[in-house]
Amino acid sequence: TPGLRENGVELRLENCGSIPSILFAMTIPATPDKVRLDKWLWAARFFKTRSLAKAAIEGGKVHCAGQRVKVAREVGVGDELTIRQGPDKRDVRVLALSEQRHGAAAAALLYEETAASMIARQQRAAERKAASAGFIPSARKPGKKERRQIHRFVTGTKTIT
Repeated sequence: TPGLRENGVELRLENCGSIPSILFAMTIPATPDKVRLDKWLWAARFFKTRSLAKAAIEGGKVHCAGQRVKVAREVGVGDELTIRQGPDKRDVRVLALSEQRHGAAAAALLYEETAASMIARQQRAAERKAASAGFIPSARKPGKKERRQIHRFVTGTKTIT
């Protein structure tokens, strides 16, 4: 039966016995052979915007096969990327390509992180957590007298009162 098609979604009305039913059919566009690196990083949800992805690439935070890359470099399935975000470094292999941003579950299917990378990231996270274990934040900001004491302690000076 003919249906209504809009934005890759087809809506058809079919008769199943006495009750008409509505069927949804979604057409999925063909995946490209290559995708720009900034688009892929954005679609895989490593960065919130393409401009952040671009800035990371230009800043040398993204490498492909151990080499620094440019924003317009095209990645393909099987390429190995190293992505540094803050203190974390991820080594990933491209499994699929996409130019569109989808949900987190779909984005996770675009790449596979290496086991060594995951273990190293977890170890660094545990080290950061252990380093801040003894820190107890103050309930309030220091007052005038406390600020003076902190200043004396940091500078090592002693004032005569």
